[in-house]
Amino acid sequence: MKKETRTVVYDDELRLEAYRFEGIERPFPNHFHEHYVIGYVEDGTRELSCRNRKYTIEKGSIVLFNPGDNHGCVQSNGGAFDYRGLNISKEIMLDLAEEVTGKRELPGFSENVIYDEDVVCYLRLLHEMVMQGTCGFEKEEALLFLISLLIWNYGQPFACCVPEFRQEIRKACEYMEQHFAERIYLDQICRYAGLSKSTLLRAFTKSKGVTPYRYLEAVRINEAKKLLAKGVPPVEAAMRTGFSDQSHFTNYFNQFIGLAPGIYREIFFEREGDGEQHDK
Repeated sequence: MKKETRTVVYDDELRLEAYRFEGIERPFPNHFHEHYVIGYVEDGTRELSCRNRKYTIEKGSIVLFNPGDNHGCVQSNGGAFDYRGLNISKEIMLDLAEEVTGKRELPGFSENVIYDEDVVCYLRLLHEMVMQGTCGFEKEEALLFLISLLIWNYGQPFACCVPEFRQEIRKACEYMEQHFAERIYLDQICRYAGLSKSTLLRAFTKSKGVTPYRYLEAVRINEAKKLLAKGVPPVEAAMRTGFSDQSHFTNYFNQFIGLAPGIYREIFFEREGDGEQHDK
């Protein structure tokens, strides 16, 4: 059995995360991120769900997730899964889009799964340079070429990638985003949104692709990531983001991010000057 390895590096120059997962067998539950994801499947086959659509991804597949795109995947053939990817924040994507298009507007990926040899070429080159701690403008050049290809061939205004949903659903999201650090009950969300419990559950899940509880957990995990990146200890991050206990927090963080909270924190605060890699 192939050893499971997770490697994550934060690039200070480009201000993005690069990660590589090898020998992964466990599923990733339906969730979403606040950042863009550009990923490449190196080996294995998985069934991917994204924005309520089903895909089969395999060696050579490129996955593109906009911020907020709900997605999850499970192994489909019993084998291991090898995958590399980049996480790019909306703030950095704004800078890149302005450089490429001359307009300071967030792009949206019109497709979630593509096959494009030119994109693979630049993605692999950029990913390897980040992982190796390479410095110099060649790395930035590869990033700009990659983003240019994606925007011109698969881009559209970001607003077009955000599904329409009713005002009540927006209010439910707003309530959870404002009160994620507290113990929240379903009837509180329903009163704020103005819907019954059964109506909220049906409408929310249809609109967002995840249940209200899963949405809340994703909000908490995304907030915990920000705290860990600032050096906040995992125990404190768990308390400040509304998790009932450290074990609950660690389990959810592992499910959504693929790393333990402490390992994620280390990539920001225990790197060597040339960039330290963590294989755990």
